[in-house]
Amino acid sequence: MSKLYALFEHSAGFALFRVAEFDELAAFIPQVEESVTDIQRFNSVVSLIAFQPFKSAILALENINAVSEGILPDDLNLFLEGALPKRKKRAKCTLGVADPKLGAAITEALEMPCSHTGVVPEILRGIRHHFHSLIKGLTLKACSVAQLGLGHSYSRARVKFNVHRVDNMIIQSIALLDQLDKDVNTFCMRIREWYSYHFPELVSIVPENHLYTKCAEYIKDRKSLSEESVEPLTEILGDSERAQAIIDASKMSMGMDISPVDLINIEMFAKRVVSLSNYRKQISEYLHTKMQSVAPNLTTLIGDQVGARLISKAGSLTSLAKYPASTLQILGAEKALFRALKTRSNTPKYGLLYHSTFIGRAGMKNKGRISRYLANKCSIASRIDCFSENQTTVFGEKLRQQVEDRLKFYETGDIPMKNIDVMKQAMEEIEQTQESEASAKKKKKKKNKKQEVEAMEE
Repeated sequence: MSKLYALFEHSAGFALFRVAEFDELAAFIPQVEESVTDIQRFNSVVSLIAFQPFKSAILALENINAVSEGILPDDLNLFLEGALPKRKKRAKCTLGVADPKLGAAITEALEMPCSHTGVVPEILRGIRHHFHSLIKGLTLKACSVAQLGLGHSYSRARVKFNVHRVDNMIIQSIALLDQLDKDVNTFCMRIREWYSYHFPELVSIVPENHLYTKCAEYIKDRKSLSEESVEPLTEILGDSERAQAIIDASKMSMGMDISPVDLINIEMFAKRVVSLSNYRKQISEYLHTKMQSVAPNLTTLIGDQVGARLISKAGSLTSLAKYPASTLQILGAEKALFRALKTRSNTPKYGLLYHSTFIGRAGMKNKGRISRYLANKCSIASRIDCFSENQTTVFGEKLRQQVEDRLKFYETGDIPMKNIDVMKQAMEEIEQTQESEASAKKKKKKKNKKQEVEAMEE
């Protein structure tokens, strides 16, 4: 008959319980669910063997960090070694745990089988519910205070030492950039409809949304335009012919007259849209600088916006680096993939990678092939960016050149270099740059020493 023990990690400490009649209870899980809420019935099922409280809040935080990552902390290891039966008898026992990763670590260290399925979740649920009653000297208020304090410190530590904290800025900025694109486009269409009552010919002369908004903000009343307005309009449009065309169209316009109050409202709205467009450019520059610092190789390979969308879709740069190339290839096309699997039709060839320039430059027959090849290179670039200590763009430049050579191979048949040779070249270039930087630092130190000696002599 197998003996079942239950390990419970609480904010106050570690507790080990013995579960009675394990084999009988495992066959009647609904009965266990009913007995969880009744403390008297639950006491007949579970008995406390040992409890080890945390000596300090810092120690509790260290242990909970290790447990959350699936690592067996030293304190828990010593606690289980002393509370559990000897190693020879552990083969006939089972330890119930909540986290399967922690269970695997305990099995490896203590040579004891662990379980997290069957009756174990219900037993742990009951222990969590009646924990303050099962431990002598522990009150419900003390439990809640310990949980609140450890929860706050754990959350602060996770935010402070979060390895994805830089990725979060990229995810938020690309989301804001996409939202600004939608909003600015909607607002520009509203200005077009609004201002076209007064000057309908302007739409055909200036079809660009941003330039149209600037022109509407400057022109206001079309009757106020004259030959002197050509230079300001040329500065806005960058084209003197279109500026002159606006002047000529304003003289023969079919638009209706608008009151000064309406023009003031249109002008105010146009100013807001222009300021939003300028802010959108600032966010784009900010995203470019962040991508250059976080994922320089991925940015060099496919651009900052496509790379940022891949990171945002994956959740973080680390998650993107863990994805295989086949998953990265169709990232963003999940609906099309599941629809194709349901209907047993052709699966999508690309997702977010479609916005890359390489896909557009490839022929119709080669779009799927270059997408698969580009996903492979993006996977390599993301892993280099994620796990390398020294940030560099050498690998990204080499990978981009490989994709360019692959496009030429599809068109002309010229065989490109192998990936091993390209990576060797990149490593040699990095070593050369590191050596040159080291020699430059040594020269600077020698100069500084000479200057100090000369200053001392003087």
